[in-house]
Amino acid sequence: MAVETPILDGVNTPDDLKGMPLERLRLLADDVRAETIDAVSTTGGHLGAGLGVVELTVALHHVFDTPKDVLIWDVGHQCYPHKILTGRRDRIRTLRQGGGLSGFTKRSESEYDPFGAAHASTSISAALGFTVARDLKSEDQNVIAVIGDGSMSAGMAYEAMNNAGAMAKKMVVILNDNDMSIAPPVGAMSHYFAKLVSSRGYRSFRKMGKAVAKAVGLEKTIRKAEEYAHGMAVGGTLFEEMGFYYVGPIDGHDLEALTQVLKNVKEFDRGPVLVHVVTQKGKGYAPAEASDDKYHGVSKFNVITGEQKKSAGGPPSYTKVFAQSLIKEARRDERICAVTAAMPGGTGLDLFGEAFPERTFDVGIAEQHAVTFAGGLAAAGMKPFAAIYSTFLQRGYDQVVHDVAIQKLPVRFAIDRAGLVGADGATHAGSFDIGYLGALPGFVLMAAADEAELARMVATSVEIDDRPSGFRYPRGSGIGLDIPEIAAPLEIGKGRIVREGTQIALVSLGGRLQEALKAADELAARGLSTTVADARFAKPLDEDLLTRLAREHEVVITIEEGARGGFGAFVLHFYAERGALDQGLKIRTMTLPDVFQDQDTPERMYDEAGLNAPHIVACALDALGRNEEAAAVIGAAQ
Repeated sequence: MAVETPILDGVNTPDDLKGMPLERLRLLADDVRAETIDAVSTTGGHLGAGLGVVELTVALHHVFDTPKDVLIWDVGHQCYPHKILTGRRDRIRTLRQGGGLSGFTKRSESEYDPFGAAHASTSISAALGFTVARDLKSEDQNVIAVIGDGSMSAGMAYEAMNNAGAMAKKMVVILNDNDMSIAPPVGAMSHYFAKLVSSRGYRSFRKMGKAVAKAVGLEKTIRKAEEYAHGMAVGGTLFEEMGFYYVGPIDGHDLEALTQVLKNVKEFDRGPVLVHVVTQKGKGYAPAEASDDKYHGVSKFNVITGEQKKSAGGPPSYTKVFAQSLIKEARRDERICAVTAAMPGGTGLDLFGEAFPERTFDVGIAEQHAVTFAGGLAAAGMKPFAAIYSTFLQRGYDQVVHDVAIQKLPVRFAIDRAGLVGADGATHAGSFDIGYLGALPGFVLMAAADEAELARMVATSVEIDDRPSGFRYPRGSGIGLDIPEIAAPLEIGKGRIVREGTQIALVSLGGRLQEALKAADELAARGLSTTVADARFAKPLDEDLLTRLAREHEVVITIEEGARGGFGAFVLHFYAERGALDQGLKIRTMTLPDVFQDQDTPERMYDEAGLNAPHIVACALDALGRNEEAAAVIGAAQ
């Protein structure tokens, strides 16, 4: 049953909001909130953040002239109401689906998305870029960045503010404060003050007062007094010191206050402005208000009860296996500690934190700091595990190189979400870590083929105390193997033979091992004896294993859930140096394709990537010159 949204039904673009009276805007906000809840209940996605900014979204599109005025959302978790109001309502129930709307802002999707997002703390930097470009081109549009308090914990946000404040160019930053409690209580006095300091009369009076103070020689004294009073009243001293005119805090669910302040801010003629807006995650939907952490990102759910669809029972997730394995190791070694960058639940470190709260550190959205902090722990004799998604570890790569690898510090990187991630698409896919970590001298890099192997890799990293190490594992559940109570460490740089053959060697790194085994069955049915090996290590390579495979097989195929330039490239380099290619060895590398793949189900994404069993079979047949047979295999799989 569709929700009734009579006001929203008359809105096609933000232009339809321009003449709306306040009461009608309030009704529109109610409709947008209802539509957001109903849509996400059918698709899953990010809910709490979007519900928290419904009124702010309505006010922004009412006051500013988007898309001429540039509106940039940080991360994009909160952008569903924005999509509904900007001509995408008819596709809102395709969110995060194959061929549907992205779960984040995306330039190719709409002219109302001037800058794509998905990682945190980029909005102010991007907005400053638009601002400078506007002035260089002598244009006159407004530029607005909306950033959450969580994203403000990252250094990049302050780097951008420092630069913007020094440039003193006209732009607007809206701080959406929904969690940090950095604001004093919101009430009538703070509303009044926010309206006052953003009004033209106050700014004119302030300008005149400064001129008088300068003329009589009291400029410095008056400025200090003003800063103190302003900071005491509204808590904005930090932002003012960085060169921003501070307005707030204001209630982010009060449309009258929002529209008035935004109209005042729109009239500012120079300098950057920060508007501090206080909102509530999940606003207007009782289950989300009561448990904002569980409703940040949701699966499909029942709108009436709020009950989320539970996944079918089965093996535990790789994330949980990692957490439980680390807990076991930490019980035996008091030096083990864990670091995460604002993702304790996503990385499983919430479980570790329950067991060892004094040894668990959430540093906020600050991957660069997380890596160097872990480096400091390692240098001081601790055994830190930095649990960071592959896609987020990219943000701390300089620190991995400079602060960890060069110093040979034994930081252990637990690289979650390695490979494709389904509905979150290209921005969250763990495609590049094999290449960017495998390039580092001395780095030990492992990839788990199953949950039992992951437990052994945790144990292995514990034992590596003379250099950095990392182990990557995919999103989702294991394959159902038993995990030993005490996992035995692996021998560094040694893979394993899973199945013996004589003609074709399939060398899998990571989670495609089961597909390689399926491919071996199909090849055997075609009369081709196939070896399947689990490389385990991207670095150091098992050179003895690779040498044997090249000597005993006609074809060697490497398979990995990573971009070109990773494990397959390392193997090719090894064989080239040893002259194996000159001896007639047929070698093929199977990687993720050289494109950024859009969101879809994991199964379809791996089909598109060409990393499922039929593709492996076809690759082997093609290497043997059986091209027509290879084409038939792919045709049958489509």
